[in-house]
This record gives sequence, structure tokens and C-alpha cells, in this order.
Amino acid sequence: MAFAQNPLTDAFQARYQSMRDNLVQSAEAMPEDSYNFKLTPEQRPFSGWIGHVAMGNYHFCSMIKGEKAPDTSALHDKTGKADLVKAIKDSFEYCDRELQGITDQKALTAVQADGKQVYPVQAMISLVASTNEHYGNLVGYLRSKGITPPSSRKK
Repeated sequence: MAFAQNPLTDAFQARYQSMRDNLVQSAEAMPEDSYNFKLTPEQRPFSGWIGHVAMGNYHFCSMIKGEKAPDTSALHDKTGKADLVKAIKDSFEYCDRELQGITDQKALTAVQADGKQVYPVQAMISLVASTNEHYGNLVGYLRSKGITPPSSRKK
């Protein structure tokens, strides 16, 4: 029986790729004129969720690398579909670069991030949890507009 060399990071990468695809496809699927749509007045607009995911990606993936996160403050001002689709794709490309070649050993080796010692695996778990949570939010926005979410189209 063959054993995987990196079972932890292999499992993470599979889940990460699935969420990456679902989130980018969600950003692409929502029509431009619905980017300001809110499910209720108290909630973020769809555009706000896309920007929030992009900011979170930079935060968690910089921790995986052990470096200061890039400045994402400009994302707060973006509301248009083209800008936000680009922003979420760019944030995942940043993560892809940080995750390229990640091994179980690297994931379990402490790094310095924001002046404290962290283990990349902590940020990896937070990244997957966060993207899953936010994708769940986006599903409601898409369905309320009659759009089948990406994960449901794959079945």
C-alpha cells in the first residue's frame, strides 16, 4: 500500500482548490447590476463579500508564508464587478504562490507573522474555514437571483 508523502497538505490543497473555484465562479456568475444587492438591509452587498474574501485571502496566506500582509485597504472602495472579479482572482493567485510547494513539514514549522510565532497549518485551516463560510453566504445571494451556485452545478 502506497502512503502519501504529505497527507495533511494534500487534503488541504484539495479543499482549497474547490473553494477557490467556487468563489471565483460565484464572483463571475453574479450580474454586474446585482453586485450592490443585499439579502437584507443589514447585510453586506454581494460586492462587499467578494472584497472581504479577497482581503481575508491576503491575510491568511501572508501568515502561511510568514510575512506582513499586503495593504488591502483599497478593496474597501471597490464595488464594480470587473474590479472585484480581478481582486478575488489576484488574491487567490497570491495564495497559490504561497501554497506552491507547501509540504506537511513546512506547514508544521513555525514562522514569524505580525510579530508572533505561528504555524502555517493554523492559517491554512482558517483560510479553508473562512472561504467555506463566505461561500455559504454567497450561495444565498446567488440563489435569490435565480443563479445556481457553482458547487451545485458540478453535481
